[in-house]
Amino acid sequence: MTRDETAAESWITRSDRPTLLAAFANTPVYGGGMKVAPRARMDDGLLDVCIVGGVAPLKLLTMLPSVYTGSHLKLRKVEYFQADGVRVETEEPLAVYADGEYICETPVEVGVQKAALKVVTL
Repeated sequence: MTRDETAAESWITRSDRPTLLAAFANTPVYGGGMKVAPRARMDDGLLDVCIVGGVAPLKLLTMLPSVYTGSHLKLRKVEYFQADGVRVETEEPLAVYADGEYICETPVEVGVQKAALKVVTL
């Protein structure tokens, strides 16, 4: 068994349903005050994952205000969990963005490294 085969066996499928959005975060708030990952902490070494299942565009618009309070986590179409890392595979390659910048296409592996950055405040 190769190293890649061993790694593939350790992955757990968390979602294999139609998905409109998958957001990965290590901080609770995105630009503009959206609490996409309200349970995220920068220092826990975990990646917070928020998956929004396939919803109609009008339904998505009605869900948007709940992101500002973090109450979207209570919605049936939203799945939220924490992981050391995730691998995203799609039927067709999809663009992946980080902080609004294009990074690559799927498949992609995303993770965080605990204590990788030292921050000094005054």
